[in-house]
Amino acid sequence: MNFKTRLFVILWIAGLAGILSFLLVDLSALLAYLPVTSGAKMPFSPLVLSLLSIIQPTVLLTLAVLTGVLLAPRVGLLAPATEAVARGGNLGAALRPQIVPGFVGGLFGGILIILSWVLCKPFLPPEFVVRAEHLNRFLPFLTRLLDGGVTEELLLRWGVMTLLVWAAWRLLQKGRGKPRDSYVISAILFSSVIFGLGHLPLAHALGKITVSIFFYITIANSTFGLIAGYLYWKKGLESAIIAHMVAHVVIVTAIYLGT
Repeated sequence: MNFKTRLFVILWIAGLAGILSFLLVDLSALLAYLPVTSGAKMPFSPLVLSLLSIIQPTVLLTLAVLTGVLLAPRVGLLAPATEAVARGGNLGAALRPQIVPGFVGGLFGGILIILSWVLCKPFLPPEFVVRAEHLNRFLPFLTRLLDGGVTEELLLRWGVMTLLVWAAWRLLQKGRGKPRDSYVISAILFSSVIFGLGHLPLAHALGKITVSIFFYITIANSTFGLIAGYLYWKKGLESAIIAHMVAHVVIVTAIYLGT
């Protein structure tokens, strides 16, 4: 097994762990709670629905991991710790420079998300606020860490952001030299917006999307995407993963203290 294959397998398994963590969610209770599915007759059992729900994200994960493995090295984007493991190198030495930036970025990002909720809450529909706050009890902490922290970073940073940087580099720079910083910054912005928009389907499941909900969901999540994208660019993929995990720890802590 060559280096790229080993790198793909390691990242893919890590991302799959996040997808499979959704099996920990009490799907029956969740579907009964959501207004768009409450009272509706389900065509399959909760177990079958859970298994079916992992197919699409697994396909997307596979494409994202493959994209990063093939394109990231060409544009100077790295997953230093994972690459060290794939090469049989020193994991600790590769991971150490990413820990503090990831922790600080995650702490800052988590606080920003909480502040955005506090500031936007008075402008959001009351029923959305109640449903959003109750929804938190359906998401196990492990699912937040693995799916949010690992899988989402593989999809949005390792996959989408890498693809955007590579596309700009190939089209505008003819694939020569190092990608310009403006291309990377643009990719961070676009992937962050995609990250923010990607949270709208869940918001829609809680009820009708209003203008205030749209802007809250998009801006709050896009802001963290900027932090994660910068960390991926400057420190490595694992730093963005650490930040995402820490942000979830901060959010869950705030939820716990607020109850």
